[in-house]
Amino acid sequence: MKVTVVGAGNVGATCANVLATREVANEVVLLDIKDGFAEGKALDIWETSPINLYDTRTVGSTNDYSKTANSDVVVITSGLPRKPGMSRDDLIATNAGIVKSVTTQIMEHSPNAILVIVSNPLDVMTYCAYLNAGVDSTRVIGMAGILDTARYRSFLAEALNVSPKDIQAVLMGGHGDTMVPLPRYTTVGGIPVTELIDDETLSSIVERTKKGGGEIVNLLGTSAWYAPGAAAAQMVEAIVKDQRRVFPCCVWMTGEYGISDMYLGVPVILGKNGVEKVIELDLNDEEKKLLAESETAVREVKAVLDGMN
Repeated sequence: MKVTVVGAGNVGATCANVLATREVANEVVLLDIKDGFAEGKALDIWETSPINLYDTRTVGSTNDYSKTANSDVVVITSGLPRKPGMSRDDLIATNAGIVKSVTTQIMEHSPNAILVIVSNPLDVMTYCAYLNAGVDSTRVIGMAGILDTARYRSFLAEALNVSPKDIQAVLMGGHGDTMVPLPRYTTVGGIPVTELIDDETLSSIVERTKKGGGEIVNLLGTSAWYAPGAAAAQMVEAIVKDQRRVFPCCVWMTGEYGISDMYLGVPVILGKNGVEKVIELDLNDEEKKLLAESETAVREVKAVLDGMN
Protein backbone atom coordinates (compact mmCIF):
# COMPACT_ATOMS: atom_id res chain seq x y z
CA MET A 1 0.00 0.00 0.00
CA LYS A 2 1.12 3.51 -0.80
CA VAL A 3 0.06 6.77 0.83
CA THR A 4 0.99 10.29 -0.24
CA VAL A 5 0.89 13.36 1.99
CA VAL A 6 0.93 16.66 0.09
CA GLY A 7 2.38 19.45 2.18
CA ALA A 8 5.41 18.73 4.37
CA GLY A 9 4.66 21.40 6.95
CA ASN A 10 3.88 20.64 10.57
CA VAL A 11 0.56 18.89 9.93
CA GLY A 12 1.71 16.93 6.88
CA ALA A 13 4.98 15.81 8.44
CA THR A 14 3.19 14.74 11.64
CA CYS A 15 0.68 12.76 9.58
CA ALA A 16 3.49 11.06 7.62
CA ASN A 17 5.35 10.25 10.82
CA VAL A 18 2.28 8.64 12.43
CA LEU A 19 1.54 6.65 9.26
CA ALA A 20 5.13 5.39 9.14
CA THR A 21 5.50 4.46 12.79
CA ARG A 22 2.12 2.67 12.76
CA GLU A 23 3.14 0.84 9.54
CA VAL A 24 -0.13 1.79 7.87
CA ALA A 25 1.44 1.51 4.40
CA ASN A 26 4.56 0.10 2.78
CA GLU A 27 5.52 3.52 1.44
CA VAL A 28 4.66 7.07 2.48
CA VAL A 29 5.51 9.85 0.02
CA LEU A 30 5.84 13.37 1.37
CA LEU A 31 5.56 16.13 -1.26
CA ASP A 32 6.10 19.88 -0.98
CA ILE A 33 6.85 22.85 -3.25
CA LYS A 34 9.78 24.05 -1.14
CA ASP A 35 13.03 22.69 -2.51
CA GLY A 36 14.48 19.88 -0.38
CA PHE A 37 11.92 20.37 2.40
CA ALA A 38 9.94 17.13 1.89
CA GLU A 39 13.13 15.17 1.21
CA GLY A 40 14.61 16.35 4.50
CA LYS A 41 11.48 15.61 6.52
CA ALA A 42 11.11 12.16 4.91
CA LEU A 43 14.75 11.31 5.58
CA ASP A 44 14.48 12.44 9.20
CA ILE A 45 11.40 10.25 9.69
CA TRP A 46 13.08 7.26 7.98
CA GLU A 47 16.08 7.58 10.31
CA THR A 48 13.77 6.89 13.27
CA SER A 49 12.84 3.47 11.87
CA PRO A 50 15.64 1.56 13.67
CA ILE A 51 14.64 3.30 16.91
CA ASN A 52 10.87 2.95 16.64
CA LEU A 53 11.14 -0.44 14.89
CA TYR A 54 9.05 -0.08 11.74
CA ASP A 55 9.56 -0.88 8.05
CA THR A 56 7.52 1.78 6.23
CA ARG A 57 9.70 3.69 3.78
CA THR A 58 9.29 7.47 3.70
CA VAL A 59 10.20 9.25 0.46
CA GLY A 60 10.37 13.00 -0.15
CA SER A 61 9.64 14.90 -3.36
CA THR A 62 9.88 18.54 -4.39
CA ASN A 63 6.85 19.04 -6.62
CA ASP A 64 7.51 15.82 -8.59
CA TYR A 65 4.09 14.23 -8.70
CA SER A 66 5.37 11.21 -10.61
CA LYS A 67 6.70 9.92 -7.28
CA THR A 68 3.12 9.86 -5.97
CA ALA A 69 1.92 7.55 -8.76
CA ASN A 70 -0.46 4.75 -7.82
CA SER A 71 -1.11 6.02 -4.31
CA ASP A 72 -4.03 4.32 -2.59
CA VAL A 73 -4.80 7.29 -0.33
CA VAL A 74 -3.65 10.91 -0.59
CA VAL A 75 -3.79 13.43 2.26
CA ILE A 76 -3.84 17.07 1.14
CA THR A 77 -2.67 19.55 3.78
CA SER A 78 -1.56 22.28 1.35
CA GLY A 79 -2.64 25.87 1.82
CA LEU A 80 -1.77 29.12 3.53
CA PRO A 81 -2.93 30.29 6.97
CA ARG A 82 -4.95 33.47 7.09
CA LYS A 83 -2.59 36.43 7.45
CA PRO A 84 -3.19 39.91 8.91
CA GLY A 85 -5.16 42.03 6.45
CA MET A 86 -6.29 38.99 4.45
CA SER A 87 -10.07 38.72 4.03
CA ARG A 88 -11.92 35.42 4.19
CA ASP A 89 -12.53 35.70 0.43
CA ASP A 90 -8.79 36.19 -0.20
CA LEU A 91 -8.00 33.10 1.86
CA ILE A 92 -10.60 31.02 0.00
CA ALA A 93 -9.34 32.18 -3.39
CA THR A 94 -5.70 31.50 -2.54
CA ASN A 95 -6.22 28.07 -1.00
CA ALA A 96 -8.78 27.01 -3.61
CA GLY A 97 -6.17 27.64 -6.29
CA ILE A 98 -3.66 25.53 -4.37
CA VAL A 99 -6.11 22.68 -3.68
CA LYS A 100 -7.31 22.67 -7.29
CA SER A 101 -3.74 22.41 -8.62
CA VAL A 102 -2.77 19.68 -6.15
CA THR A 103 -5.94 17.65 -6.72
CA THR A 104 -5.62 17.76 -10.50
CA GLN A 105 -2.00 16.62 -10.47
CA ILE A 106 -2.65 13.90 -7.89
CA MET A 107 -5.52 12.41 -9.88
CA GLU A 108 -3.40 12.37 -13.04
CA HIS A 109 -0.97 9.99 -11.35
CA SER A 110 -3.32 8.17 -8.95
CA PRO A 111 -6.79 8.03 -10.55
CA ASN A 112 -8.01 5.41 -8.06
CA ALA A 113 -6.88 7.24 -4.93
CA ILE A 114 -9.12 8.24 -2.05
CA LEU A 115 -8.52 11.85 -0.97
CA VAL A 116 -8.44 13.07 2.64
CA ILE A 117 -8.53 16.87 2.79
CA VAL A 118 -7.07 18.84 5.71
CA SER A 119 -6.64 22.26 4.04
CA ASN A 120 -8.62 25.21 5.43
CA PRO A 121 -11.30 26.46 5.34
CA LEU A 122 -11.96 22.73 5.61
CA ASP A 123 -15.53 22.24 4.42
CA VAL A 124 -15.20 24.39 1.31
CA MET A 125 -11.69 23.11 0.45
CA THR A 126 -13.05 19.54 0.52
CA TYR A 127 -15.79 20.73 -1.83
CA CYS A 128 -13.12 22.32 -4.05
CA ALA A 129 -11.16 19.06 -4.19
CA TYR A 130 -14.34 17.17 -5.09
CA LEU A 131 -15.09 19.57 -7.95
CA ASN A 132 -11.64 18.99 -9.42
CA ALA A 133 -11.06 15.30 -8.66
CA GLY A 134 -13.65 13.96 -11.08
CA VAL A 135 -14.43 10.96 -8.87
CA ASP A 136 -17.35 9.79 -6.74
CA SER A 137 -17.90 11.94 -3.66
CA THR A 138 -17.39 8.92 -1.39
CA ARG A 139 -13.68 9.13 -2.32
CA VAL A 140 -13.20 12.78 -1.27
CA ILE A 141 -13.44 13.25 2.49
CA GLY A 142 -12.61 16.12 4.83
CA MET A 143 -10.83 15.72 8.17
CA ALA A 144 -12.37 17.84 10.90
CA GLY A 145 -14.71 15.84 13.10
CA ILE A 146 -12.04 13.45 14.37
CA LEU A 147 -9.90 16.39 15.47
CA ASP A 148 -12.82 18.22 17.05
CA THR A 149 -14.09 15.15 18.93
CA ALA A 150 -10.53 14.42 20.09
CA ARG A 151 -10.39 17.87 21.65
CA TYR A 152 -13.83 17.41 23.19
CA ARG A 153 -12.90 13.99 24.61
CA SER A 154 -9.54 15.18 25.95
CA PHE A 155 -11.22 18.08 27.76
CA LEU A 156 -13.81 15.71 29.24
CA ALA A 157 -11.08 13.30 30.37
CA GLU A 158 -9.39 16.15 32.23
CA ALA A 159 -12.60 17.33 33.88
CA LEU A 160 -13.64 13.82 34.93
CA ASN A 161 -10.11 12.62 35.71
CA VAL A 162 -10.61 9.47 33.63
CA SER A 163 -8.82 7.86 30.70
CA PRO A 164 -9.59 9.43 27.31
CA LYS A 165 -9.66 5.86 25.96
CA ASP A 166 -13.04 5.33 27.61
CA ILE A 167 -14.74 8.40 26.16
CA GLN A 168 -16.79 8.11 22.96
CA ALA A 169 -18.42 11.12 21.33
CA VAL A 170 -20.13 12.37 18.18
CA LEU A 171 -19.83 15.83 16.69
CA MET A 172 -21.50 17.26 13.60
CA GLY A 173 -21.60 20.33 11.40
CA GLY A 174 -18.90 22.61 10.03
CA HIS A 175 -15.35 22.91 11.28
CA GLY A 176 -15.31 26.03 13.44
CA ASP A 177 -17.46 27.96 15.87
CA THR A 178 -20.69 26.47 14.46
CA MET A 179 -19.70 22.84 15.04
CA VAL A 180 -22.32 20.81 16.90
CA PRO A 181 -21.02 18.62 19.76
CA LEU A 182 -23.71 16.17 20.91
CA PRO A 183 -23.54 15.54 24.67
CA ARG A 184 -26.58 13.25 24.36
CA TYR A 185 -24.42 10.86 22.33
CA THR A 186 -21.33 11.19 24.56
CA THR A 187 -20.45 8.27 26.85
CA VAL A 188 -17.74 7.41 29.37
CA GLY A 189 -17.22 3.67 29.53
CA GLY A 190 -20.76 3.28 28.19
CA ILE A 191 -22.22 5.66 30.80
CA PRO A 192 -23.95 8.79 29.46
CA VAL A 193 -21.69 11.75 30.23
CA THR A 194 -24.70 13.73 31.51
CA GLU A 195 -24.79 11.36 34.52
CA LEU A 196 -21.18 12.16 35.44
CA ILE A 197 -20.86 15.91 34.98
CA ASP A 198 -23.00 18.95 35.70
CA ASP A 199 -24.63 20.92 32.88
CA GLU A 200 -22.58 24.07 33.45
CA THR A 201 -19.23 22.29 33.26
CA LEU A 202 -20.34 20.30 30.22
CA SER A 203 -21.50 23.48 28.45
CA SER A 204 -18.15 25.15 29.12
CA ILE A 205 -16.33 22.14 27.63
CA VAL A 206 -18.54 22.29 24.54
CA GLU A 207 -17.72 25.98 24.10
CA ARG A 208 -14.01 25.33 24.62
CA THR A 209 -14.18 22.61 21.95
CA LYS A 210 -15.73 25.02 19.44
CA LYS A 211 -12.81 27.40 19.95
CA GLY A 212 -10.19 24.67 20.33
CA GLY A 213 -8.20 25.69 17.27
CA GLY A 214 -8.11 29.30 18.35
CA GLU A 215 -6.90 28.33 21.82
CA ILE A 216 -3.85 26.65 20.27
CA VAL A 217 -3.17 29.63 17.99
CA ASN A 218 -3.29 32.01 20.95
CA LEU A 219 -0.78 29.88 22.84
CA LEU A 220 1.61 29.02 20.00
CA GLY A 221 1.11 31.87 17.57
CA THR A 222 0.38 29.28 14.89
CA SER A 223 -2.06 26.47 14.18
CA ALA A 224 -2.02 23.06 15.86
CA TRP A 225 -0.30 20.14 14.16
CA TYR A 226 0.09 17.09 16.42
CA ALA A 227 -3.63 16.41 16.80
CA PRO A 228 -4.61 17.34 13.21
CA GLY A 229 -1.81 15.21 11.77
CA ALA A 230 -2.73 12.23 13.95
CA ALA A 231 -6.42 12.63 13.10
CA ALA A 232 -5.73 12.53 9.36
CA ALA A 233 -3.52 9.47 9.85
CA GLN A 234 -6.33 7.72 11.74
CA MET A 235 -8.65 8.25 8.76
CA VAL A 236 -6.02 6.86 6.38
CA GLU A 237 -5.55 3.79 8.56
CA ALA A 238 -9.30 3.11 8.61
CA ILE A 239 -9.38 3.27 4.80
CA VAL A 240 -6.19 1.30 4.08
CA LYS A 241 -7.04 -1.47 6.56
CA ASP A 242 -10.78 -1.45 5.74
CA GLN A 243 -11.53 -1.08 9.44
CA ARG A 244 -15.05 0.30 8.91
CA ARG A 245 -14.52 2.70 11.81
CA VAL A 246 -17.35 5.05 12.78
CA PHE A 247 -15.97 8.58 12.58
CA PRO A 248 -17.36 12.09 12.17
CA CYS A 249 -16.08 13.24 8.76
CA CYS A 250 -16.77 16.05 6.30
CA VAL A 251 -18.68 14.38 3.45
CA TRP A 252 -20.92 15.23 0.49
CA MET A 253 -24.55 15.37 1.59
CA THR A 254 -27.25 13.89 -0.64
CA GLY A 255 -30.37 14.41 1.47
CA GLU A 256 -29.22 13.03 4.81
CA TYR A 257 -30.54 15.18 7.66
CA GLY A 258 -32.44 17.08 4.95
CA ILE A 259 -29.18 18.53 3.62
CA SER A 260 -28.00 18.27 -0.01
CA ASP A 261 -25.30 19.52 -2.37
CA MET A 262 -22.66 20.50 0.16
CA TYR A 263 -19.90 19.09 2.35
CA LEU A 264 -20.66 18.93 6.07
CA GLY A 265 -19.51 16.94 9.10
CA VAL A 266 -21.62 13.88 10.00
CA PRO A 267 -20.91 10.40 11.41
CA VAL A 268 -19.94 7.86 8.77
CA ILE A 269 -18.54 4.36 8.37
CA LEU A 270 -15.04 4.68 6.89
CA GLY A 271 -13.55 1.76 4.98
CA LYS A 272 -11.70 0.66 1.86
CA ASN A 273 -14.11 2.53 -0.46
CA GLY A 274 -13.92 5.74 1.52
CA VAL A 275 -17.34 6.68 2.88
CA GLU A 276 -19.15 3.35 3.16
CA LYS A 277 -22.26 4.81 4.76
CA VAL A 278 -23.57 8.03 6.30
CA ILE A 279 -25.16 7.36 9.69
CA GLU A 280 -28.36 9.33 10.36
CA LEU A 281 -28.97 10.02 14.04
CA ASP A 282 -32.38 10.84 15.47
CA LEU A 283 -31.69 14.44 16.45
CA ASN A 284 -33.93 16.37 18.81
CA ASP A 285 -35.27 19.83 17.97
CA GLU A 286 -32.38 21.72 19.61
CA GLU A 287 -29.77 19.58 17.83
CA LYS A 288 -31.55 20.07 14.50
CA LYS A 289 -31.57 23.83 15.08
CA LEU A 290 -27.81 23.90 15.78
CA LEU A 291 -27.09 21.74 12.73
CA ALA A 292 -29.20 24.05 10.55
CA GLU A 293 -27.21 27.06 11.81
CA SER A 294 -23.96 25.27 11.00
CA GLU A 295 -25.26 24.37 7.55
CA THR A 296 -26.11 28.02 6.88
CA ALA A 297 -22.63 29.17 7.91
CA VAL A 298 -20.91 26.61 5.68
CA ARG A 299 -23.19 27.42 2.73
CA GLU A 300 -22.16 31.06 2.99
CA VAL A 301 -18.50 30.09 2.59
CA LYS A 302 -19.39 27.64 -0.21
CA ALA A 303 -21.21 30.46 -2.02
CA VAL A 304 -17.98 32.50 -2.02
CA LEU A 305 -16.15 29.69 -3.84
CA ASP A 306 -19.03 29.12 -6.25
CA GLY A 307 -18.99 32.84 -7.02
CA MET A 308 -15.35 32.56 -8.03
CA ASN A 309 -16.27 30.01 -10.70
